[in-house]
Amino acid sequence: MLTAATAIADRVEGLGLGADDYLPKPFEFAELVARIRALARRAVIPLPPTLTHGDLTLDPARRVVVRAGRQLALSPKEFAVLECLLAAQGTLVSAEELLERAWDENADLFTTTVKTTIGRLRAKLGDPPVLQTVREGDYRISEAP
Repeated sequence: MLTAATAIADRVEGLGLGADDYLPKPFEFAELVARIRALARRAVIPLPPTLTHGDLTLDPARRVVVRAGRQLALSPKEFAVLECLLAAQGTLVSAEELLERAWDENADLFTTTVKTTIGRLRAKLGDPPVLQTVREGDYRISEAP
């Protein structure tokens, strides 16, 4: 924040509201440049980890899925569902949770969209099977890679 408000309470409030830095007026231009450079050094966003299960690898940063050395062409929804299941590391993920994470808030909870997407994803992933349906509407990555 670059502001004329100089009281400590103003600084605390500004930082509390989400500001990364607070520079009250008057200021020296060299200090402003130094603060911007310092913030830029902190702004390096770490890449999300690559998710793996046996011969299946999902790279969220590059949006690439590889199975047995072969890159798979997945739709954005298939990619999001697979990413969610791999991140769950074998724990159950409900169809409702997949709808919340891979679709927007307008998704119909009574649709077969998740079931259809899982079916297409299974076909693209091939054998041996990686996705398990545990109960109607609950899914997970298979236990044995």
